[in-house]
Amino acid sequence: MGRKRTRLLVGSDTTLAVASIADRPWTRMLGLLGRAGLKPGDGLVIEPCDMIHTWFMRFAIDVLFVDRQGLVVNAVHEMGPFRVASGRPAATTTIELPAGTLKRAGVHQGVRVRMEPA
Repeated sequence: MGRKRTRLLVGSDTTLAVASIADRPWTRMLGLLGRAGLKPGDGLVIEPCDMIHTWFMRFAIDVLFVDRQGLVVNAVHEMGPFRVASGRPAATTTIELPAGTLKRAGVHQGVRVRMEPA
């Protein structure tokens, strides 16, 4: 994953995660492949990205598809290995988080996610 990191905020400044940013062809293609899991509070922001797959992954993840204004256009809970999900046509950014994060934080479609330097 890339070295750049961002803090993901929801609601009244609640930190959802501190995530790595995958914004280069190689880091976007690699994503979370080869990892054993995501630690609580960790994540991956993929941009630009409006569709993902979990082929060959070994763990489930929560996924947010976000538009240019930071609004969640699709929220996928506990997406298991060998699945495909999309935020088309509105999504410009995809956020991958540890499974269960969205439920615990109450994040759903229509919520605004803000990104700031970590």
